[in-house]
Amino acid sequence: MNLAPERLRGMASALLEARNVPSAHARLQADLLLEAELRGLPSHGLQRLPLILSRLDKGLADGQARGSGTWRRRSFLSVDGERGLGPVVLMHALEAMRPIVCETGIAIAAIRNANHIGMLAYYAEAAAKSGLIGIIMSTSEALVYPFGGTQAMLGTNPVAIGVPSGDQPFVLDLATSIVSMGKINHHAMRGMPIPLGWAVDAEGRPTTDANAARTGAIAPFGGAKGYGLGLAIELLVSALTGSDLAPDVRGTLDDIHAANKGDLLILIDAAAGDGSVRSLASYLDHLRGSHPSDPASPVAVPGDGARQRRAATERSGIELPQPLLEHLLALEAA
Repeated sequence: MNLAPERLRGMASALLEARNVPSAHARLQADLLLEAELRGLPSHGLQRLPLILSRLDKGLADGQARGSGTWRRRSFLSVDGERGLGPVVLMHALEAMRPIVCETGIAIAAIRNANHIGMLAYYAEAAAKSGLIGIIMSTSEALVYPFGGTQAMLGTNPVAIGVPSGDQPFVLDLATSIVSMGKINHHAMRGMPIPLGWAVDAEGRPTTDANAARTGAIAPFGGAKGYGLGLAIELLVSALTGSDLAPDVRGTLDDIHAANKGDLLILIDAAAGDGSVRSLASYLDHLRGSHPSDPASPVAVPGDGARQRRAATERSGIELPQPLLEHLLALEAA
């Protein structure tokens, strides 16, 4: 059964508000989860809501906190998230940075002690739509094995980049693992196997069993290159935020520990350089019009697929896994 996005958005907001989350904070958290669903990224969508609610119930997340920041340098903001909801803390930091970005051309926020921030593209797009280049990085529990290894030692360590480029900003959002743990959890929830090469089990053996992968380790994308990029993000975020490194990180996948990963937000005023948004948009259209290897599949740029999926899902509605839908309906009825 497909449900209208607004029905699910209202359900998510109401469940959050029932736990003393201010309505504006609840709408922001719900909007991020719904945007992930609409863009075909259920691993970062409503399947995360029960965990968020449980963390609120247990005091591991504070729905009212926005985070407090200290300007360590003119353009460097150090943020204590105060256990706030990740989207609330990050968007509050983004707004606090705007006046500095307008003055200096660049600002960095290093965020610790905030809950999971979810789909990074959300923030990159928000920055780019307001004329700013946005770069977001985040770390996680040890879920990824190093190139040549089998033991989970690194986070999935995603990075997103948003660049103003006419009507539709350029948005790249990728994990440095071949997939997110959320996607593996999504396969497990639906009882679906995962492709060979995504992960190894607890004994380090390649597996197609999503449940076995949950206790094993995920592959870095692109072999040594993805491993190197993931490690660089791990070190960069930890060095600037003071957050724990992956083997000691907890709190993005459980309702037992406080979240102690780190998030990094970099904003750059696109107008501070000599480039032209119009020329960027023209170049992206030129890429789309270039000769495809398969005539039935035109060349696309990052973000195109997400926009197409969003438009289709707005029309068709969102289909949730039955166990998740039943869980959310039971929470709503409680």
